[in-house]
Amino acid sequence: MPKVKLTVLKVMDQKDIFKKSPVKQSKPLPPCHIHHEGQEFIVGPDLNMPEGFCHWAWSTAKTPVKILMFGGNYPWQEEPGVSVTCCTDGLRPVIYKVERIEA
Repeated sequence: MPKVKLTVLKVMDQKDIFKKSPVKQSKPLPPCHIHHEGQEFIVGPDLNMPEGFCHWAWSTAKTPVKILMFGGNYPWQEEPGVSVTCCTDGLRPVIYKVERIEA
């Protein structure tokens, strides 16, 4: 069974997205402190969240991981076995490339 690689493409700051935050915040939120650009994670056939990966990000990343792990592709992607996803933090998301790799 193939493995899946997650690569951090971009760690966004609120200022990259909004001129002014759309919600009132108790304190300013910095960019994600868990991930940095270029960081890579491998998901094995057990489909467990990789060590050091953000739990919130995993809640959305695991869907494309499963699709690619089991041989699926995204029809709007010309390259098979590849997708891009992001975490659920709408104020400062982290964007990941998801790639099927041979074991």
